[in-house]
Amino acid sequence: MSVDASLGPIQYIVVGFPGNKFKGEIIPALGDLVKAGTIRIMDLAFVSKDADGSILIMELEDLADDEAAPFAAFEKEIGDLLNEEDLIVAAEALEPNSSAAVLVWENLWARKFADSLRAADGVLVAWDSIPYEAVQAVMAAANKPAE
Repeated sequence: MSVDASLGPIQYIVVGFPGNKFKGEIIPALGDLVKAGTIRIMDLAFVSKDADGSILIMELEDLADDEAAPFAAFEKEIGDLLNEEDLIVAAEALEPNSSAAVLVWENLWARKFADSLRAADGVLVAWDSIPYEAVQAVMAAANKPAE
């Protein structure tokens, strides 16, 4: 991966799968975002915690060929942004007998805006995401008839 002075916002998520029930439905949707140029995958790793609390960390290259195959389209984009400490912290947050995917991506759609903010000497003061459940609750309340 080449170093690029122009970067959009970088985000990460840890998506847990209780009971290790990863079914792969997210892979095509992620692939669509990459193909459309909406995001660029910068790193991807997997963690798990077994029933006795032991932690296993797996980078893409650690997976068996059949397990890694769905991620082949992302292979050239993946770098080493996540370190072992990051992945241990992610795994420690899991319930026993669970696994998680840890994903880092660049929001390509926002790159031009981010570049303009940097050129204007803008300083990031806050950055967060609003949880889906919170948005749904507000929208549901807004659609309630007045009492």
